[in-house]
Amino acid sequence: MAAKRVSSLLLSRSFTSSLASRLTGGKSACQARAISRYSTAAALEEPIKPPVNVEYTKLLINGQFVDAASGKTFPTLDPRTGEVIAHVAEGDAEDVNRAVAAARKAFDEGPWPRLTAYDRQRILLRFADLVEKHNDEIAALETWDNGKPYEQAAKIEVPMFVRLMRYYAGWADKIHGMTVPADGPYHVQTLHEPIGVAGQIIPWNFPLLMYAWKVGPALACGNTVVLKTAEQTPLSALYVTKLLHEAGLPSGVLNVVSGFGPTAGAALCSHMDVDKLAFTGSTETGKIILELSARSNLKPVTLELGGKSPFIVCEDADVDNAVELAHFALFFNQGQCCCAGSRTYVHERVYDEFVEKATARALKRSVGDPFRQEIEQGPQVDSEQFEKILRYIRAGVDSGATLETGGDRLGEKGYYIKPTVFSNVQDDMPIAKEEIFGPVQSILKFKDLDEVIRRANSSRYGLAAGVFTQNLDTANRLMRALRAGTVWINCFDTFDAAIPFGGYKMSGQGREKGEYSLKNYLQVKAVVTPLKNPAWL
Repeated sequence: MAAKRVSSLLLSRSFTSSLASRLTGGKSACQARAISRYSTAAALEEPIKPPVNVEYTKLLINGQFVDAASGKTFPTLDPRTGEVIAHVAEGDAEDVNRAVAAARKAFDEGPWPRLTAYDRQRILLRFADLVEKHNDEIAALETWDNGKPYEQAAKIEVPMFVRLMRYYAGWADKIHGMTVPADGPYHVQTLHEPIGVAGQIIPWNFPLLMYAWKVGPALACGNTVVLKTAEQTPLSALYVTKLLHEAGLPSGVLNVVSGFGPTAGAALCSHMDVDKLAFTGSTETGKIILELSARSNLKPVTLELGGKSPFIVCEDADVDNAVELAHFALFFNQGQCCCAGSRTYVHERVYDEFVEKATARALKRSVGDPFRQEIEQGPQVDSEQFEKILRYIRAGVDSGATLETGGDRLGEKGYYIKPTVFSNVQDDMPIAKEEIFGPVQSILKFKDLDEVIRRANSSRYGLAAGVFTQNLDTANRLMRALRAGTVWINCFDTFDAAIPFGGYKMSGQGREKGEYSLKNYLQVKAVVTPLKNPAWL
């Protein structure tokens, strides 16, 4: 499957909105506000009843749904209203111990690492087929629990999940070592062995996709897994893991623990019988995970952490297209994206035009109940994230940036925030330095390539970058100069199962997706055997 931008199925309405803004005849931002405020009617209507029932709320340990050892539960909330969707079992250290014990027994004694690679492949392929069959129910759970638009979940994210699982199923029987020539009469070979029990912690912004990024390669390599879900979004992982067992996964191979970071997460990271950790989330939590790993058994850690990605609009850019792409790069998934283009650098020659059109585009953005068709932006995931974003908006105003539009909550119920655009942003402002993780676009001005390279690279993060230019020499220079794990040129958020993803600097270590991700879950063993009277060396 060709690489595709995750917005591929959203472009038609996005460019229609962009065209509408251009038809205002170049009116000022204030005039645009008067003509067309946010498309917010859907945010003020009664929420739609989700077309799915919550069936699984317990922990999944050793192939069975079980209560937490403590008997505790916690509520998972509907971000459209703040009301309770369901009460979910709250795992803690004792439950992590049970899950790790099941995973260890499944690895040391069970069939999974001993199945032929072809048999593991068949189970993963059956799993992908089952997820595809239940696409709509899974997407509805994801939207209900997370707040992302249903169209995004159903038409983009669940199909991408299926593609990822099929991709890793394809790798299962292609993992092999090498025969290595040595200086002497020896037969030397390398074995690529599964690492053992993998502890994995996934975030709340893309629960399903992060599940696939981690569980897919771990299982393809023959490992067993204990997965801790984000406390904000536990529902979809439980649902799809039930399908994975229906596909034939042996008991104990994948265990799912819902719970909180300081209890369940810390117990998993500190566990002496966990052989590998993988985490996606904030840089601050990533540091804690590294420390817990070091204090326990020095288990290797893969980290995909925060970002403050530059999106660079050069002086030769088609401004209308650049505005639309920059808008998508920032506002996609309510701005809750680690690689969001959250520092929009625009050349001074086109800066004023860009700001005016970016403001008009934000005013056209449809915000409301994510189950309604044509909605581009749902609520933020929870009250904590909601309040954090509003604090950053106030900090932007206080530090002297120009608030072009937005800047406040939308409606009185739920965690909706108006699409917000700041201009005249300076590099030392909090909104330009720190990860906001929300629908807040910061637009900065630059004069030349030397300047923008220096400024773009000044961040402590290095997850991704975007470049918008018609000049091949400019593109080539920037792609090599920017210190980021991914550089998108004249596109953004172009993801594919085979494209590796990860960051420089404090955006993490290691890579996920593609062939590179398999190395996270394999050990390399060298085997040396003397040869007697070899016919050749």
